Amino acid sequence: MRVLGNYAKSNPVFKKISQSFNRCPFPFAISIIFGFVIVIVVHTSLSLPSIALTEEKTVPKSQNPKFACDTFSRSHAFCNTSLPIKIRVQDIIKRLTLREKVAQLSSTAEAIERLGIPSYEWWSESLHGIGTDGPGVRFNGTIKTATNFPQVILTAASFNETLWTLIARAVGIEARAMYNSGQAGLTFWAPNVNIFRDPRWGRGQETPGEDPFTAARYAVAYVRGFQGEDIVAHTQEPSRLMLSACCKHFTAYDLDKWEGYDSSTFNAVVSEQDLKDTFQPPFKSCVEEGHASCMMCSYNQVNGVPACAHYDLYKTARSDWRFTGYIPSDCDAVEIIHEKQSYGKTPEDAVAAVLKAGMDINCGTYLLRHTISAIKKGKVEESSIDRALFNLFSVRMRLGLFDGDPKRQKYGNLGLRHVCSDEHRHLALEAAREGIVLLKNGGNILPLLKSQIASLAVIGPNANAPATLIGDYPGIPCKITTPLVGLQSYIQTILYAPGCDYVNCSSNEGFGEAARIAAKADAVVMVVGLDLSQETEGHDRVSLNLPGEQQNMVSEVARASRGPVVLVLMSGGPVDVSFAKTDPSISSILWVGYPGEAGGQALAQVIFGDYNPGGRLPMTWYPQAFTKVPMNVMNMRPNFSTGYPGRTYRFYTGTTVFQFGHGLSYSNYSYTFASMSINRIILPAFNNQVVSPNTEMASNHIYVDDNTVSCEKGKFNVQVSVHNHGRMDGSHALLMFAKSPATHRGAPQRQLIGFKRVHVESGRSTEVQFLVNPCDHLSTVTEDGRRILSPGVHIFMIGDAQHLVTLAIENNTYANGNG
Repeated sequence: MRVLGNYAKSNPVFKKISQSFNRCPFPFAISIIFGFVIVIVVHTSLSLPSIALTEEKTVPKSQNPKFACDTFSRSHAFCNTSLPIKIRVQDIIKRLTLREKVAQLSSTAEAIERLGIPSYEWWSESLHGIGTDGPGVRFNGTIKTATNFPQVILTAASFNETLWTLIARAVGIEARAMYNSGQAGLTFWAPNVNIFRDPRWGRGQETPGEDPFTAARYAVAYVRGFQGEDIVAHTQEPSRLMLSACCKHFTAYDLDKWEGYDSSTFNAVVSEQDLKDTFQPPFKSCVEEGHASCMMCSYNQVNGVPACAHYDLYKTARSDWRFTGYIPSDCDAVEIIHEKQSYGKTPEDAVAAVLKAGMDINCGTYLLRHTISAIKKGKVEESSIDRALFNLFSVRMRLGLFDGDPKRQKYGNLGLRHVCSDEHRHLALEAAREGIVLLKNGGNILPLLKSQIASLAVIGPNANAPATLIGDYPGIPCKITTPLVGLQSYIQTILYAPGCDYVNCSSNEGFGEAARIAAKADAVVMVVGLDLSQETEGHDRVSLNLPGEQQNMVSEVARASRGPVVLVLMSGGPVDVSFAKTDPSISSILWVGYPGEAGGQALAQVIFGDYNPGGRLPMTWYPQAFTKVPMNVMNMRPNFSTGYPGRTYRFYTGTTVFQFGHGLSYSNYSYTFASMSINRIILPAFNNQVVSPNTEMASNHIYVDDNTVSCEKGKFNVQVSVHNHGRMDGSHALLMFAKSPATHRGAPQRQLIGFKRVHVESGRSTEVQFLVNPCDHLSTVTEDGRRILSPGVHIFMIGDAQHLVTLAIENNTYANGNG
């Protein structure tokens, strides 16, 4: 959700950035400039127009945050901390006039001065660090920078839930510190847990990838870390929060702008099978396990109904998943329901649709402008507003915003010293190192030995591009280390040429110089790929190839080089580098995503062997031919009659450049399922066991959605031995897949059911244990959207190792509930 509508039009800083962009020769989109101009000005020597500096002088410096329930309003019942939150919230609502109520339905909630309640800005961003998008965060006070971690897609490649939680916790600490300095709110709209369904999606970089299980685990880790570790779900009294996290965008949102389709008008036609099997699991886990206090509805329609007006979606979240937080719209999403989607004939119809469906707050001003009119025209009841206010004020209560001076509360000591701390900056480095994926290493050229490299050629448009390292939804980093700077710390003689001035690489004028230094150096590191001019919010890709003349540059430099060539790909989405994969003159390929402020240092450590890479791709790398598949077709499963190949590793039937989960190491690992691992499971009989309605694949199976107690009894452990045959100690991601009996149409080819980050010393082994819940991990979803567990042989796979487990049902004579 970028700066849209009224906020973008009225914000003077945004206007000045836009005007400066028009004078700026660099081909970045305005969305990029808004996030990065200050970063570039502060941390690089590039000559850019002076932007927003005079505007900052007019903005007050940081101060103590405003709060309710000071000496003026302390006597009100809603300030009585001994009362239950429900009673306190109801006390606020009953005191408000209709106009005051409506004024709370915007992301910029008005002050209620007569009650001593200050204004509140709901919109702040924290995707991979405190971001500049949205009006809630200001870097103009005592805190001027914040730790920028790798973009989410690279962090996901670590497959390390502990790391994910630590990052979220660090971002949360810095966010609370900024709040205490009067520079941020307490509600942040992250994480993005949509599925990276299509490799062209410009926002895929913001997500944990294409796998619903991985996205679900990331959602849980982020929310728990960010909101605070002492969260207790579904207690009678809602738990207190350090901050509020928001899982977005609910749901089936993964297209921004492609071939005439636009996120604001796109109707995602999704089958019940795909909805339950692919798109909903991250949000379900976000609520049920992460206990998120917010879930944002998306721009798009889902099967003809705007997501923000989709009663059935909200009912699933609130009734089935027991979601108790608040639901904001994406920015201006209510306005487009009427203005662009024509779902509501009038503005009042659009307002009524979202409020009656269960949405609580509008990012934008549409509800402010049209709600009272909607009530007067009888299109919506005031009770719908009271319901929304109850959710909104409950979250503010849980955050301590009605408990008096925040400096005297639990997190009141957090401040400047907790932002950009050594601990957080080292965590950013560790995250980048763990995420980097070694795609190719011909002849084991990597790691390079410093003793054998007297000179190094560093080439490519991303070799010294600070802004590119951060990716979408940036903040202002503590300190950026580019690949060029990182490599300079290892080799004294560095020869540098960008080859292409920009990522779009529209000219080959710089190729000659790049080839010349490649021929002189002992080794070459080429840093190419994408940036936000190629993929970002509002801009999907049309090609999977390297942009412009980049491929020709890479090949020309590789031919000219007299030493080994290391190709580094910086991107969010996959790139078809089949030419480099098969070119023997390109020794090694590394994918580094958008690696954050410490990315250059992490890359250098990997290249020179101070860190043994162990990341795995969290998405399939498709060939360029995949671009013939219509991006607007949401089907995950293949259709052999039409030649539709399906999507993601779970269903895709075509060729790949690199598979989901691919990742090499400087060590060779072997995996063995322990002989003591269980090979037969008998589950208690369920009273809803049925016979498959598909007679061609007749098989007993059971519905599992309402059998959590029985499912708990069926849990078992799988033990795996991991041996490191290499000369280096190594940490790498261990992925366990399962293939279940195909008892219905559309069953996945395999699915990830567990992962762990494992450190193994050279020449040693370690034991790893996975807890398997058959109902969660071995079940599949039928065409009518029902999750089933099929008896039979289930195959567990890690690397080349396999283990078979036979699942049986106790008293297997049940059918259709009759014994």
